[in-house]
Amino acid sequence: MTEGARTRHGDPPGDLTAVEAGMWQAFRNGSVYDLRGGDAVVDDPHGPHPWGPERSVRARVVCWLLLDGPPPLAGRVASLKLVGVRITGALDLAGGTVEPYLEMTGCRFEEEIRLPEARFTTVRLVDCSVPRLEAARVHTEGDLHLPRCRFQGGVRLTDARIGTDLLLNQAIVHRDRGGRSIAADGLSVGQDLQAEMLESHGELSLRSATVGVSLSLRGAKLTNPAARLALNAPQLSVERTLYLTPAGVGNPLLSGVTPARGTRVQYFECQGGIRLDDGRFGDAVDFERARFAFTDEQELSLRRVQAPELRFLGERPLRGRVVLSGARIVNLVDRAASWPGPGRLHMGGFAYENLVPQGPFPLAERLEWVAAATAEYNPEPYERLAAVLRGAGEDEDAREVLLAKQRRRRETLPLAAKLWGYLQDWTVAYGYRPGRAAVWMAVLWAAGSLAFARADHPPADPGRHGEWNPALFALDLLLPVVDFGQVSQWQLGGGWQWLAAAMVLLGWTLATTVAAGATRLLRRG
Repeated sequence: MTEGARTRHGDPPGDLTAVEAGMWQAFRNGSVYDLRGGDAVVDDPHGPHPWGPERSVRARVVCWLLLDGPPPLAGRVASLKLVGVRITGALDLAGGTVEPYLEMTGCRFEEEIRLPEARFTTVRLVDCSVPRLEAARVHTEGDLHLPRCRFQGGVRLTDARIGTDLLLNQAIVHRDRGGRSIAADGLSVGQDLQAEMLESHGELSLRSATVGVSLSLRGAKLTNPAARLALNAPQLSVERTLYLTPAGVGNPLLSGVTPARGTRVQYFECQGGIRLDDGRFGDAVDFERARFAFTDEQELSLRRVQAPELRFLGERPLRGRVVLSGARIVNLVDRAASWPGPGRLHMGGFAYENLVPQGPFPLAERLEWVAAATAEYNPEPYERLAAVLRGAGEDEDAREVLLAKQRRRRETLPLAAKLWGYLQDWTVAYGYRPGRAAVWMAVLWAAGSLAFARADHPPADPGRHGEWNPALFALDLLLPVVDFGQVSQWQLGGGWQWLAAAMVLLGWTLATTVAAGATRLLRRG
């Protein structure tokens, strides 16, 4: 019988080592092939202890089993389940179709794994040491699991298609020669992408990636301080929620919930910029207690992001910028202590419909928040805030915001207009506090009535005049539209003429500012 015929009948080839022959039989039986020695230190795939021939198999034989392996034993399902095995040579399945179930736990690969354009049902590599995973355009019908694995030279999943879940929990990934830890541009995941407590040393790139349910980076540590970005994910599409939040070690930790006793909380930390421009998120983007360490040139960029909810509840970044230009959010859930200071927040074109502050966020601090986002005067953030407050029934606060807008605008005007603005502010607060006009009118009317009571007032027409009434005379001067007939009947001389002229000027000023303010209010009503 030829070698090929023997293989098709299930007999192992003659050139296999004893270890490989054992793996061959375990494959046919669908059983776990475990070569661990029992010493946890020696069995650690990431440790320094060498593994010899007694636990080594050639990558070529592994490929043989997966691509053209022997038939299973009767009543069994052929599958490759390796534990504590050292794979020598490059595991190259590029372009192949792998039907058997594949699971490797605690294994050590001497060279990179090559899976470009390969097709699998499900692949599980758990706690393995891998120099590099090259899997561009790989396709799985089920899961791709890589938890607790360590990749010394990066992972490439560009344009990969994962049928259900992609798991990278507690994986440690170092950068490749291009500076990327995980290159997954164009990645498509049918359900969840979980990378909780991931350690990424380099740029995690998810440009134009699509996730069918949620993307979780809970407790992840993204480190790329020397470059511009640690997370580069423009045009990312997530059907539900993106979590950049803490993870609980020992117990699950839900957003906003106090951890149970014994739970160690690991925060999401990012040393390097984050780019989520043009992202689409079906439920929310959650930054609960996230920690950022930016340089002055780095930023958290959310330009043109669209989401029903943005939970901006992380720790305040001490350097760098937060950019929300063009973003569209329904509910902005935030905390006063989470936003950066003046000059480091940009909100041009940022649209939100509801404010849901967590903890105290008084109007004075909210106005500082808007001022921090407008190094140069821009009316849009003020008008947006006023509209949201008015929609929530906070009309008085909305007027305060619009008054703050006018005061901010005043600082950009030439001197004459600035003085006119101060007068409008001092008298009727640009019309947003019209009650002030009534007070000033009453004060001027009382003062004028007392003054004109002592004035000489010869009649303009000695033959036709009514009774002198200083109170009506003062009111006739102050009200520019109403005519009580007093001013036309009496003549004043000397300084009283100047006083009358001043009363007329003040009356016109008050009436003009009140009319301007009323026009603004009606226009927005």
